[in-house]
Amino acid sequence: MSSALNIEEGTTTPEQAASTQNIPNTKKSINWPLLYLSCTLVAIGATGGPLLTRLYYRHGGDRRWIATSMQTAGFPILFLPLFVFYLQSRRQGVKLSMFFMEPKLFWLSFTIGVLLGLEIDLHAGGLSDTPVSTSSMVFSSQIIFLAVFALLIVKQKFTAYSIISVILVTLGLALSGLAANGDRPADTSDVEYYLGLFLVLASAALLGLIWPLIERAYSKAKRPVNYVIVLQFQINVAIFATLFNVIGLAIQRDQFDIVSLEASKYGLGNGMYYFVLIAGAVVWQLLYIGGLGVIFCFNSLFTGILAAIFLPITSIIAVIAYDDKFNGLMVVSLLICLLGFTSYLLGEYRTNKKKSYPMTQVGDNNPSNDVASSV
Repeated sequence: MSSALNIEEGTTTPEQAASTQNIPNTKKSINWPLLYLSCTLVAIGATGGPLLTRLYYRHGGDRRWIATSMQTAGFPILFLPLFVFYLQSRRQGVKLSMFFMEPKLFWLSFTIGVLLGLEIDLHAGGLSDTPVSTSSMVFSSQIIFLAVFALLIVKQKFTAYSIISVILVTLGLALSGLAANGDRPADTSDVEYYLGLFLVLASAALLGLIWPLIERAYSKAKRPVNYVIVLQFQINVAIFATLFNVIGLAIQRDQFDIVSLEASKYGLGNGMYYFVLIAGAVVWQLLYIGGLGVIFCFNSLFTGILAAIFLPITSIIAVIAYDDKFNGLMVVSLLICLLGFTSYLLGEYRTNKKKSYPMTQVGDNNPSNDVASSV
């Protein structure tokens, strides 16, 4: 009897291992169903996360550490699929040492988690002292940083199409920033203003660094990485990022006690306050696990470009949901980003046309990026 989902790659029977070794490893198979699912999760998280965070602020929330922690604290939802995979692995007789990630990946996830926590904190700090339009334009440089770090860290191959894609998406994000409303915060000195810009730029650089680091971490594993390991990796990243944003406030007990007070004064009611926080944490987590899944199936550059195109989409949704002022630049920004995304896909299609990526179903014995191995 075989299972619909594979659980642990690298624990195949001798017969399976022998058959796998007879397959020429000249092509990288793409697990298309998993890639489509991961792209969907990125779409939900990249649009829903910012909208729910804004909903928190819009009706009376004003604690920066709550908003930043919301972006990473939703990791408990990943324990359910991981537990299902664990039960399946036990039925397959997989050893615990083979189910859990190796120590090297654990320490890499710790490092990336700290960097993610720092990136989120820097971005939040920069936003508090700079106009939305200015900070958004500065933050659009994340795509340039991503392209540079992808080239340096994972030796990303660039074509004319991918270079055009990076340029167009960066331009689209910058236009999206121009379309945003927001004046310079009152009582902000020049020093605070320029420090805020620097913090936003630093967060853009960190975000551009994090995605290629994750891709590099996968390649550093001694055992083949499967989706079970991806889940564990993201759980660790989220835990350490959350701890980074919260642990510094542990000595300020009044900061934590203020949550119940803020909930009681929340514009949508006490119950909705906690619903917004929980929903935001869950949706943000979908973005990150989706991003790690896209890297697992494809690469980090595509992950960054995919997530970036949803920024102008989120701005347009905000016009409907929050009665934001409509600006024609929003549509222009979206069209340019979509054009950049299309350019990237066209470049990948032309580059890999001769390679003819095989269709990999969830459950195939794929030595490169399987979900797991069959029973």
